[in-house]
Amino acid sequence: MTRVLVVDDDPAVVRALVISLRACSYEVDAAHDGAGALRAAAARRPDVVVLDPGLPDMDGVEVIRDLRGRTRVPILVLSARHCSTEKVLALDAGADDYVTKPFGMDELMARLRAAVRRAEPAGDRGGTVVETDGFTVDLAARKATRDGKGVRLTPTEWHLLEVLVRNSGQLVTQKRLLREVWGPSYGTETNYLRVYMAQLRRKLEADPSRPRHLITEPRMGYRFEK
Repeated sequence: MTRVLVVDDDPAVVRALVISLRACSYEVDAAHDGAGALRAAAARRPDVVVLDPGLPDMDGVEVIRDLRGRTRVPILVLSARHCSTEKVLALDAGADDYVTKPFGMDELMARLRAAVRRAEPAGDRGGTVVETDGFTVDLAARKATRDGKGVRLTPTEWHLLEVLVRNSGQLVTQKRLLREVWGPSYGTETNYLRVYMAQLRRKLEADPSRPRHLITEPRMGYRFEK
């Protein structure tokens, strides 16, 4: 069973999420502050984390960074903060998705399922090894290496890279990337793409400010070139 860690300081929200998640056959653990979230993540090893960044003891973005430093599991932010800057901060820290309150439980469950799918092995999809002058992408093994060393990618970073590499040399539109990586309900959240492409470039490109392989087509989409 998929184990979910719910992190929120509002007991009513935690109770509602625990009831709904258990009704959908998830195993659920809960924490009410940042320190408790980090302890629970280390002890219980969740498959996905649902986190409200407005915690009483720590900045939620710092909790995301700490979690991301020790695990690759998907992190869904659940927050009443609607501004774009807050979303970018959370995504840049390593969150995989951002859901604003008030939220529909059906939508949250759909996004959680999509996040879990992105983290699962894709199986044999005709994978190949793609080499550039700076890094290598092994689609079958779902890993990237740079200068002979493995590169740690989050599930969302990997899925985005995989879509681009499988369409090498072709423009992949922003809308298509959003729908393939985050799910069919996405199509306008271009800030997600900007954040994650910047992260991939920092990890893979020799000069992230002048990328040679992960190319932006302004106002259109992105392209991978060997």
